[in-house]
Amino acid sequence: METRQLECFVAVAEELSFTRAARRLYAVQSTVSATIQALESELGVKLFDRSTRRVALSPAGKVFLPEAKAALEAVERAREVVADASAGLRGSLRIGTLTSVGDLDLPDLLGAFHRRYPLVDLHVSVSITGSTGLAEDLRHGRLDIALLGLPESDLAGLDTKMLGSAPFVVVLPDAHPLCDRRSLTLADLADESFVDNPRGFGNRVALDRAFEALGTPRRVVVEVADLRAVPAYVAAGLGVAVVPDLRLLAGVRTIPLDEPGLAWPLTIATRGERPPGRAARLLLDLIDEEEFSLVLPARP
Repeated sequence: METRQLECFVAVAEELSFTRAARRLYAVQSTVSATIQALESELGVKLFDRSTRRVALSPAGKVFLPEAKAALEAVERAREVVADASAGLRGSLRIGTLTSVGDLDLPDLLGAFHRRYPLVDLHVSVSITGSTGLAEDLRHGRLDIALLGLPESDLAGLDTKMLGSAPFVVVLPDAHPLCDRRSLTLADLADESFVDNPRGFGNRVALDRAFEALGTPRRVVVEVADLRAVPAYVAAGLGVAVVPDLRLLAGVRTIPLDEPGLAWPLTIATRGERPPGRAARLLLDLIDEEEFSLVLPARP
């Protein structure tokens, strides 16, 4: 039994799709299928129940999955120990990040890490489904570490560390009837059209739930992935916005949102069901060092 066979099996088991597993493994689907067939032949059992519409783990596959994961983790730990002993830290670190991370200078942080551990390959990516997608990538082993902006209730299965939080502000176009207010509540905005991030982004998740709790689901007419694009759409009169105050909204009118308990959190997370690898642990240690100012200061 080879490590690559186990990697293919785990990928297919977690994705429940040979196509998605092949994409995750940077392989062609025929290779993944052949690898699984060889593994099943070696074990003498079917690991998956296949049909034209779905792929599911067989009873034998369900039993085999935790053992395969444990074997891969043991191999990875062995590689880390040998690499550290022979020539310094090696390997790769897959990092998920947000399009906007406030006061965290992520390039500076990763540059410092690279100078200390130049043999570690860094792979940085942004999810098109925001923090929700990044959290799922962590849970399924597609990332090693990620920055997230999700409420605590959405962080199940992850080990997290809070880096800071930011209050929300309301972004209004010039001459809006509410421009002269010193603060606003969500109820004040119930009848407005909105510019916001797409579904799955942490701040969108929090605001959608807050409006639903008021019994007034809102109408989002423009969705943009980068907060820095919000002001142009608001200024054009397409809607108002409620966004974290990350000092990214130059040239527009912002008013504090008066909603106690509603804030945008910034956390760093790793997969909860297994200890992070050595490279991820060292990045977490580096974040704890005082030379990086990571806390997002609360605004009055």
